[in-house]
Amino acid sequence: MGTATDGRFADRLRRRLRHTERTYAAGEERPLRGYLTAMAAFGVYTASWATVVKMRGRPLPDRPVPWDVALTAVATFRLSRLVSKASVTSPLRAPFTTFQGPQGPAELHEEARSGGGKDTVGELVTCPFCMSVWVVSTLTAGQLLWPRATRTTMGALTALAGADALQLAYGALVDRTTGE
Repeated sequence: MGTATDGRFADRLRRRLRHTERTYAAGEERPLRGYLTAMAAFGVYTASWATVVKMRGRPLPDRPVPWDVALTAVATFRLSRLVSKASVTSPLRAPFTTFQGPQGPAELHEEARSGGGKDTVGELVTCPFCMSVWVVSTLTAGQLLWPRATRTTMGALTALAGADALQLAYGALVDRTTGE
């Protein structure tokens, strides 16, 4: 293909993408390009982990052990909320978010900033569901590469989730018995 043909193809592709963005968004602000970039970044991230696991010659288990699935689920839940909602991790989110106020015990409500990719990153770092995809991939790779250290870390995160549940239950019990 010649340069002129390449240019026409690129122009048609850009027009098609803009049209898709407009019709999909239905007047709302939806950062589809940012989402596409995030998906590509996640693909590169997981492919990188998979490459390292393969290069290290670590065998994959035939099937996941139920205990590991449960431990990974609870650890993923806790680490995702810690990264995306905790007050103490707000400096990590601050470049991409705007503080809106408190949201639950020791958690914050933040909104993604707009423009320059900050909206997509802001959505990712304030959404525990979005963050959990990245966290579970990291913990899974960690289990394959450094099983003892990763399980120890996941055990600590699971204990933290249990402690949080006990703190909330205790607070609710105190509120109920004292009428506050």
